[in-house]
Amino acid sequence: MKPEERNRSVMTITREIAHSEQSAYIEVPFEMPEHVEELVVSYSIESHGKQKAIIDLGLRDTMRVRGWSGGARKQFQVGLEKATPGYMSGELTSGNWAVLHNAYKVPKEGCSVHVTIQFLFKTPRWLKGDLHTHSVNSDGTFTLEENAAIMEELGCDFIAMTDHNTVSQNLTYPRNTNVLMIPGMEFTTNFGHSNFLGVSDPILDFRVKGQEDVEAKIAEARANGAKVVINHPHCEFCPWEWDFNVDHDWVEVWNGPFADRNARAMQWWHDQLVSGRRLVAVGGSDTHRPDPYVKHAMPCTWVYASEKTVDGILSAIDLGHVCMTYAPEGPFVQLKCGAYMVGDVVPVGETSHMVSFQAEDLKIGDTVKLISNRGLEKEIDVSADGVLAIQIDAQGTTFVRAEVWRLFQEVDMTLMAALTNPIYFGNTWIVPNN
Repeated sequence: MKPEERNRSVMTITREIAHSEQSAYIEVPFEMPEHVEELVVSYSIESHGKQKAIIDLGLRDTMRVRGWSGGARKQFQVGLEKATPGYMSGELTSGNWAVLHNAYKVPKEGCSVHVTIQFLFKTPRWLKGDLHTHSVNSDGTFTLEENAAIMEELGCDFIAMTDHNTVSQNLTYPRNTNVLMIPGMEFTTNFGHSNFLGVSDPILDFRVKGQEDVEAKIAEARANGAKVVINHPHCEFCPWEWDFNVDHDWVEVWNGPFADRNARAMQWWHDQLVSGRRLVAVGGSDTHRPDPYVKHAMPCTWVYASEKTVDGILSAIDLGHVCMTYAPEGPFVQLKCGAYMVGDVVPVGETSHMVSFQAEDLKIGDTVKLISNRGLEKEIDVSADGVLAIQIDAQGTTFVRAEVWRLFQEVDMTLMAALTNPIYFGNTWIVPNN
């Protein structure tokens, strides 16, 4: 799927600087609009005499100086999560801001400074990444920098850092990457693993003796703002053997290459949906080291988020706006019912229950399955590479979800290639952590 363009606006302001203003600090004011996700500022200097003008660069927000690069840069970016070195990321509060200049050297004839300001707005879009990875901070061999570089090369947007029972990765991650680093920790016990996502230090001590301790650790992580994921619950090596009624937000149904453990997790998840639970399914590669099969963003988790921030992505996952593909290149699948998408509940009273399935990057021989609480609603063998669009009438169902299966020649096996969360119908759904 091609990256979706963000809404943006651009303005250019020219400030004439007279020789008499040499050594003065100058503000070029502008209004920061609402809902900006990233600010990009660049400038050029036009000297009006033979002498070269030297004009420094910085930024002020509504409260304070937000950054300064002097004469070292001609452009900077400030976003909600990341910023050019010398500038601080964070909230882009609407109101009066200013580009700052130090008129260090100004010709007698003066100079013109041309400032170009771009506002990139929060735009709902599909972002893709990996929600379960490891590094040298626990038992992996990848550095955090290597993890980020690999994900950037794959064209991914985010990666969750989930080393076992430690949080050092959340304090030392690289800032010079376009990949959003989501803080996390894999709460690793002898009887099951769980990811705590979204906070740098979810619990003070991981050690547990029994069920009561596990519940206390999860409660501590929850109180500190973490999202809780039950990982690979039906893995043959480290399944979830604690009570499944522990407080949790999501379940990892797809861990690494699709195998029997994932099929068992999928069946458990499906049974929960049939019982009336609105439970979000996620995936993660669980990559530790170079491996011919266990690779970054395999599976790849796609999230329809309003902004590329930790909170934006985790909030969107909470809504169930999630689908998974075996790799970043797809096949990418969407389900819609009118204005509603995966994760949404179509309320009682909606006259249409027509669910639209749309897919990109399918291959001849793929099998598309639309599944509800009643079982298999529709199955199609794909006859041409590329896109496919079909509809089914979901009247009488409580949810509909989609799967794509593919024959992978490398292993001579038919395996999951894509999976969506459901679209739900009705108003009686039980959310796990309520």
